Amino acid sequence: MHRWNCSFVLLLLLGCSAQGEVVSLEIAERSSFADGYHFGNVGPYERVKGWLTIAIDPGAALHRRITDIDLVTTNKQGKVEFRTEFFLLKPVDARRGNGRILYDVNNRGNKLALGAFNRPTGNRNNPRTLAEAGNGFLMRQGYSVLWCGWNGDVRPGGDRIMIELPVVKNADGSSIVSRIYAEICVTGRPQSQPLYWGNSVAYPAVSLDNGTARLTRRPYRTTPPEEVPHEEWSFARVVNGQVVPSPGHLHLRDGFRSGWIYELVYTGKDPRATGLGLVAVRDCISFFRYAATDASGTKNPLAGAIEKAYIFGISQSGRFIHHFLFEAMNTDESGRMVVDGAMPHVGGGGKGQFNYRFAQTTRHGSQHQDNLFASDFFPFNSVPQVDPVTGQKGDSFRTLRTRGHLPKVFFTETSAEYWSRAASLLHTDTVGKSDAGIDPNLRLYFFTGAQHGVSGSTARGIYRNPTNDLNHYPLLRALLVALDRWVTSGVEPPPTAVPRIDDGTLVDLATWQKQFPDVPGMTRSGIMFRPLRLDPGPRWFTQGIADHVPPKIGPAYNTLVPAVDADGIERAGIKLPRVSVPLGAYSGWNVRGKRGGAEGMLGRFTGSWMPFARTKAERQASGDPRRSVQERYPTRADYISKIAGAVLDLRRRKLLLDEDAVRILERSRRHELWKR
Repeated sequence: MHRWNCSFVLLLLLGCSAQGEVVSLEIAERSSFADGYHFGNVGPYERVKGWLTIAIDPGAALHRRITDIDLVTTNKQGKVEFRTEFFLLKPVDARRGNGRILYDVNNRGNKLALGAFNRPTGNRNNPRTLAEAGNGFLMRQGYSVLWCGWNGDVRPGGDRIMIELPVVKNADGSSIVSRIYAEICVTGRPQSQPLYWGNSVAYPAVSLDNGTARLTRRPYRTTPPEEVPHEEWSFARVVNGQVVPSPGHLHLRDGFRSGWIYELVYTGKDPRATGLGLVAVRDCISFFRYAATDASGTKNPLAGAIEKAYIFGISQSGRFIHHFLFEAMNTDESGRMVVDGAMPHVGGGGKGQFNYRFAQTTRHGSQHQDNLFASDFFPFNSVPQVDPVTGQKGDSFRTLRTRGHLPKVFFTETSAEYWSRAASLLHTDTVGKSDAGIDPNLRLYFFTGAQHGVSGSTARGIYRNPTNDLNHYPLLRALLVALDRWVTSGVEPPPTAVPRIDDGTLVDLATWQKQFPDVPGMTRSGIMFRPLRLDPGPRWFTQGIADHVPPKIGPAYNTLVPAVDADGIERAGIKLPRVSVPLGAYSGWNVRGKRGGAEGMLGRFTGSWMPFARTKAERQASGDPRRSVQERYPTRADYISKIAGAVLDLRRRKLLLDEDAVRILERSRRHELWKR
């Protein structure tokens, strides 16, 4: 499986200087970060940018599951070779750091860790200034923050981080072609759109002639599709008011209908070796963690300074981490564990299209759209499970557990992932009848009332309810500290906190609808996401190749949602002070209104804010059954006292850091609800 690159003696003395599959480190920039600001005892940080060249043995056992690895052209040494960008923020004196890498899985080329932990302003994809360091949390902690490319379909631009994955060809050098299913759903009335979203480069149509392709449209998934006549659409895009032929875009003569689902089946070509993105992440982290130099002697900027490595990702990136562990990629070719801890955030119950031929990595199922992309597939649990509908048996982490390379993992989810991303499947059976076990290396945390992302606004936009402005990032900061302590010192982290079937805090939709109060002026949800059992064909799960395009549809998995109390507040989970000492109810769901189309469907990522009336008189006048703010807290002092108690409780449970506790207390004093 592994070929040592140096003798055992040299390994001990030099740390294996030409370690791993990174054969070349090219440093294109090394410059000061945050204007040379000193971050506490760690001191100043620097930016290091460049490229890594990775070469792997396609015949190694670790790579057998990489789709189409046997079709990738090899170099003279018989290795599969490719390049990825990297970006590193590190202490100028790496020895003054905490000895940890925090690897941030980029999301469609975008860097997210600084936004989640540091809350910066400015350019998050190319951070340079003190403002772009935000509150400096990760720097004050001493982390070396690392990124590289993995997603081969990222469109260049916007300082997105790139990777050059090889295009797979037939043995005779000709293009591989296949039928491809694409779905487009937009808000607004544009005339052209890329064949798939997320700043992604689509697989090009073999021909601009649309005669062999089929396009349909429908306002809802449950509505029978209607075919769009060929003369009304083309493979083209609108540029400066002109229609320009394009094999990667769809043009509609009369424009798209807002919120409608457009489904295109066309013949495309030239798939990338998408699964090599998993290898890129593995080998990038392994190199910066373990290596002294590359093969030519270029020194690793972190050589000798790293003891542990953690991986973090939000949304798509969280699903990527789940898939990375599912594919047992946490072992490098030297047989070593790559990451010691993982924090997949708001990935829901799914994994993704990260290791398939003609993969569309940006896709994931949701209640209204992208239902026919296999991002949510069995197994879901961290322990062995059986799907009684299909008879399948599985365990997402079996291989890594057997090797002893399963890291400590924190799955963190918000209310939105239970409604729109099937998060309940992580800890229930597939039919929603019983709670499942959880591997002792894992903790699952539900952030009560939060939505998928953090927003500073409650504006309705295209939704019927005001939107959710709850900031759950303080919980992430505390949990990163807890993860580090668990990995390095064995200090037990906060226990798993999720809604459960056995105590009535995880329920079906009908039960939830009976529980939720009738709040005047607000629309309650009448629908939720239930991923389908999809069948892309017999080669999909063994070779990563789809034979059924679009896939055959089987029964849906049964998902559940968090139960609520009489105020509409979810009963289970980790409650921030704004939730446990409420001025209203937060939720992870919101309902689309008429003007954006798809009326009545769930927003993909957006939650609701349903404030209480200020006084008893206002409550009675509106008909709100929930007690008013002043009935709950007669004075501002009453409110602040209860907030302080909630802050202290979270701090005691290792779920809130002192600096965030202070911020929350300061914010609580600014409310004006007790003024006459």
